[in-house]
Amino acid sequence: MGDELYVVNSRILPEIFSKVLEVKTLLHTGKVKDISEGVKEVGISRSAYYKYKDHVFLLSEGSKGRKATFSFLISHEAGVLSSILEKLRDVHANIITINQDIPINNAASMNLTIDTQEMTVGVKDLLDLFDQEDYIINVQLVAVE
Repeated sequence: MGDELYVVNSRILPEIFSKVLEVKTLLHTGKVKDISEGVKEVGISRSAYYKYKDHVFLLSEGSKGRKATFSFLISHEAGVLSSILEKLRDVHANIITINQDIPINNAASMNLTIDTQEMTVGVKDLLDLFDQEDYIINVQLVAVE
């Protein structure tokens, strides 16, 4: 077993996964100001939160399309964004949002949300494609909806 992504009913999972998702929701909605406050409110340790936060996501049912959000750290070179968009076009991903920060130390942060409904590859395969590119310093899957 590698980095496959699964959809699993929460009833069979340890409670820690639900608690981590609860903290993420509290942070996202602004009901808590930081991670420390969030973990205290749901009753888990910060280390447990950090251990699972990048690996547990909610799957929203009833939404028409599926969305995936990626966080990139990309090289500040001409054509990098174009290359990423070209890869997305090749796999039939529909871009919903792009948010790129000003480059610092020849690298720029970028968040990208796509509709995955018509994609010809899975989200994990797309992540692997991005990982192979030299101009992408780091890429992480932030959320899948």
